[in-house]
Amino acid sequence: MEKVAALCKRRGFVFPGSEIYGGFANTWDYGPYGAELKRNIKEFWWKTFVRERDDVVGLDAGILMNPKVWEASGHVASFSDPLIDCKKCKERIRGDKLIEENLGIEAAVGKTLKEVTEIIKENKLKCPKCGTSDFTEARSFNLMFKTHQGVVEETSTAVYLRPETAQGIFVNFKNVVQSCRQKIPFGIGQIGKAFRNEIAPGNFTFRTREFEQMEIEYFVSPKDKTEIKQIFDDWKKNCWQWYLDLGINKENLRYREHEKDELSHYSSMTFDIEYKFPFGWGELMGLAYRGDYDLTQHEKFSKEKLEYLDPFTQEKYNPHVIEPSFGADRTVLITLLNAYEEDTVEGEPRTVMHFDPKIAPVKAAIFPLIKKPELIKVAESIYKTLSKKFNVEYDESGAVGKRYRRQDEIGTPYCITVDFDTIEKDNMVTIRDRDTTKQHRIAISEVEKFLEEKLK
Repeated sequence: MEKVAALCKRRGFVFPGSEIYGGFANTWDYGPYGAELKRNIKEFWWKTFVRERDDVVGLDAGILMNPKVWEASGHVASFSDPLIDCKKCKERIRGDKLIEENLGIEAAVGKTLKEVTEIIKENKLKCPKCGTSDFTEARSFNLMFKTHQGVVEETSTAVYLRPETAQGIFVNFKNVVQSCRQKIPFGIGQIGKAFRNEIAPGNFTFRTREFEQMEIEYFVSPKDKTEIKQIFDDWKKNCWQWYLDLGINKENLRYREHEKDELSHYSSMTFDIEYKFPFGWGELMGLAYRGDYDLTQHEKFSKEKLEYLDPFTQEKYNPHVIEPSFGADRTVLITLLNAYEEDTVEGEPRTVMHFDPKIAPVKAAIFPLIKKPELIKVAESIYKTLSKKFNVEYDESGAVGKRYRRQDEIGTPYCITVDFDTIEKDNMVTIRDRDTTKQHRIAISEVEKFLEEKLK
């Protein structure tokens, strides 16, 4: 993890937030290459689950919502984690995560505040900061960020930064049905920011207080349980395949089903796809069967009917929901970890990022072999043509070998070099493959088609 974090800072993938002021509580900013990588991942998700499906439509709901939304969803009353304090160094720690990191996920699942306290005491778990084993009793800590809407705080309305994007979909269910005329089963997908006042963020960008979700609420008829199970299983396969299509090594992925006492209050069945991080297995996405909890709650609190009218049977019912929820930032993190490799090329060590070409921040780099006007002119022309379709770079600084190494470190799959043969003999360029380091000649007129084929 440390090597990847160092590369991210050095090569412009991820920077510490507010760094010139000493940073700010585990916040992170995506640099030029990180922003491109994250955008490519989100676009691939949107393309896969929204644009290419005729049963899913998109939404972009607001971050601030009526506070009653969070009362209806249960977040005001029960969205909390067990907080403990180290009596010696005053470090605040999430009790269940302390147990999980020392005793495994299963030891922390579904435990009450009292049980969390007892497990920590019985196993003499140590404070990760000072190493002592003297903690306060576990207590409930609500994770929502609270702020105020209005001119004067004393008379303003208390509002929350949304802790998830799902509720924006549920409160717009009626609007989407009326405007898009979707028929069940269908889904609503959304990518957006969410905020949770985590007690102990950490492990680079794995756990942060500000993060981005890629979520779908897929609405189904409650009448046929067999069909619901089939749709749920289809989503399990599709979610798994999406990570494989990103180029993630399946040996580092697994599905884990939630235990009964681990399930959220709204869910009767949940599976997580987890990744084997350097610190252990961690959640990437969750697939939950939420029943009709959300629409029923919002109907109750808003006094608005959120029933669906079946156009064929004329029956009215509150649909049930299957929810695939992906973490965008965690997906970026695993693509970085999955891509990182140190190897040797022609007797020299190199660091290379083996991104799948379709999500690589830079698709190709164009070089003149040396800084000669006649070579530069052709290389710049190729760059200008390709940049209309692809994110490409032009580089004329230093020896070609060093330029290759720079592009390897940011994961550029192809380097295109203009040499004297290009302008004197064959009007061809040399294309070098990042992963194999093999080179071959191709006509300038074929370069754009070559990239289009490779980046599908």
